[in-house]
Amino acid sequence: MVSRLRELLSRLIPSGGTTERVVKGAIWAMGQNAFGRVLQLAMLVVLARLIGPKQIGLVGVALLALSGVQKFTDVGLNAALVQDENENVDEHLNTVWILEMARGLLIFSVLYAAAPFIANILSDDLISETTTLIRVIGVSPLLLGFRNPGMVYFQKNLDFHKQFVYRVGGDVATVVVAIGWALVEPTAMSLAAGYVAADVVRLGGSYLLHEYRPNLSFSRESAGKLINYGKWITGSSILYFLYSEGDDAFVSAFLGTAPLAFYQYAYRFSNAPATELTSVISSVMFPAFSKLQNDTAKLRDAFKKTLRVNAFISAPVAFGIAVVAPDFVLVFLGEQWTEMILPMQILAVYGFLRALGQTFGPIWKATGRPDILAKLGGLRVLLIAVTIYPVTVMWGYGIAGTAAVVTAIYIFPMMPLDIYLASSMLNVSPFETVREMSYPIVASSVMAGVVWYVDAALQLPSIAELVINIAVGAVVYVAMVALIERWFQWGISSNIRGIVASARR
Repeated sequence: MVSRLRELLSRLIPSGGTTERVVKGAIWAMGQNAFGRVLQLAMLVVLARLIGPKQIGLVGVALLALSGVQKFTDVGLNAALVQDENENVDEHLNTVWILEMARGLLIFSVLYAAAPFIANILSDDLISETTTLIRVIGVSPLLLGFRNPGMVYFQKNLDFHKQFVYRVGGDVATVVVAIGWALVEPTAMSLAAGYVAADVVRLGGSYLLHEYRPNLSFSRESAGKLINYGKWITGSSILYFLYSEGDDAFVSAFLGTAPLAFYQYAYRFSNAPATELTSVISSVMFPAFSKLQNDTAKLRDAFKKTLRVNAFISAPVAFGIAVVAPDFVLVFLGEQWTEMILPMQILAVYGFLRALGQTFGPIWKATGRPDILAKLGGLRVLLIAVTIYPVTVMWGYGIAGTAAVVTAIYIFPMMPLDIYLASSMLNVSPFETVREMSYPIVASSVMAGVVWYVDAALQLPSIAELVINIAVGAVVYVAMVALIERWFQWGISSNIRGIVASARR
């Protein structure tokens, strides 16, 4: 058994041509995301019962503060290195290391100084405790600023087996420290300590996993070149924070930290399966697309196949979550979390759309058009800013209204714009792009309808209903995909066979 496992792992180490490396890299990245997310969600389930919504909401405020400062200081250095056509980027790494250390120190300093003000705005009445949490979590970027810059080669060369070790090592540290701390002292500090422990492990791992050793040499030419590419990454990163986490800040400021915990949990559990399984699209396909940036025909073909597989995976997961959300919340989180059920169902649709969006972003970056990300993000922020207050507060829909706003704006106009721009850039018909999405949507809709009917007919304990519904959903979706493949020659079966064949080489 051990020898077979070792043989399997050795065969999955990225090697061969670009296609084989992409497939094997995607397997490692998907494994990393799936394993890491399962660990994290399991931890959140345990902590939900140990420390409750109020304390988790305080951590949510601290993470919002950290994410905001990180996004506002992201100058896209790694993205610039990955997009660089040169295989060897050693000449830039020392400069990147110094810039990242400076950024980490800046983030820590800003968070330490601003913590009381942020806590006063976003937390309810536990201002002192929230201030401490923000300052503790601010240690994370300070640590990660010293990471080995040679790790960029893991993504650039599609060596995701090494990145798997790096990321999962930190995830395990988070779970062990957070749950262990919470068992002794069930407070928000347990989760903050877990996040810092993860970054201590990852800092050490970065030097164990890559042989590059940086030194204190700085090139203004390198810095200028990288920052010139990354300026649009900075803009899109800021806008990404505003439209992806601005809703969290809004909920905390206007509704409180407990509703923030409900909203964040609804978001994480509804979006994680669909978006985490397909976020490998962004991490793996960006370097893959970059290698094809000068060959429009191959890039177009890669885009269509990627979108097809992405939709095939994410649609049933998202639709399934929307149907089983009530049983899931009662079984795993308890009755005190039932307020998150409706937002979770709405955000499941948003999770599907986000997952599809993972296919478009790498195209813009790989073809040297990161400005598209920034411009689309700006439009999205504007639309959310105009609608979120009336729906959430004035009309009294609460966090369900917030979820509806972010979902509706992605349905229109954001997704149609993505489709239009991709079609124009790659010379592909918008109908073809929509077709790749529509087949799994139809199959998943039928699946959701059957599961809803079965769930309504059953009168069993919630855990039994949840297990049966998942099994029924899987069978119905596979059957529907088989029918669509036979009637319309969708092409997903050939894609899957190609992925399996590439993984075996």
